[in-house]
Amino acid sequence: MIDTHCHLDLYPNPGRVINEVDKRGIFVIAVTTTPKAFLGNLRLAEGRKRIRVAVGLHPELVAERYREIDEVQKHMARTKYVGEIGVDGSPDHAASARLQADVFNTLLKTAEELGGKVLSIHSRGAARAVLDNLEKNVSKSIPILHWFTGSRKELDRAMELDCWFSVGPAMLRSRKGRELAFAMPRHRILTETDGPFGTNEHCSLMPWDVELALPIMADAWKCSIEEADQQIRSNFRELVESQSLAT
Repeated sequence: MIDTHCHLDLYPNPGRVINEVDKRGIFVIAVTTTPKAFLGNLRLAEGRKRIRVAVGLHPELVAERYREIDEVQKHMARTKYVGEIGVDGSPDHAASARLQADVFNTLLKTAEELGGKVLSIHSRGAARAVLDNLEKNVSKSIPILHWFTGSRKELDRAMELDCWFSVGPAMLRSRKGRELAFAMPRHRILTETDGPFGTNEHCSLMPWDVELALPIMADAWKCSIEEADQQIRSNFRELVESQSLAT
């Protein structure tokens, strides 16, 4: 199982979750919300072969913490993975949308200067702004649009830009989420939970709960659950083995 977008450090007992991840053999990309959280996650995940820590600055925090961008850029040299970054256009954060876009633009440029990174990207209510910046700045990095909620036209544009997508049980619970996921190219889809924020019946999704997405995708792809699982695994291998990325 593969969870490409999970906030491991924000569970009430992250150590217990990490031990269970190890026990079950799950590969996790641990996204972070601040550069300080990145350092904390490195300590939490030390010695865990299947956990990769991404450095990020969550767009919801940019208004108050944008001065930490220098720290994010410094830490980007230490990891192949960057996230959670992006732009949030929801009403609570619309006032800082321009600042968010500026920070996002700067981080994309840094990723390119470093040879390209795997990017886990937040685009709620701001798909157009995110795609504009990707089109302008990205040629080496691999953008993964996490829990994409844009329009079908914006999805088509994202596919034209060779974006990847991470989908999970929480996204697939809604009709729109399923429709978008079913329209995404099969070879560009990965699984995620967005735990502990992603939920299932009011309970936080755990990394191993990505398996809840497999029957839904198998039904959409007209294949077995095992074949859907193998497709996701194959996609992930392609992602991590990309020779265009900096180590």
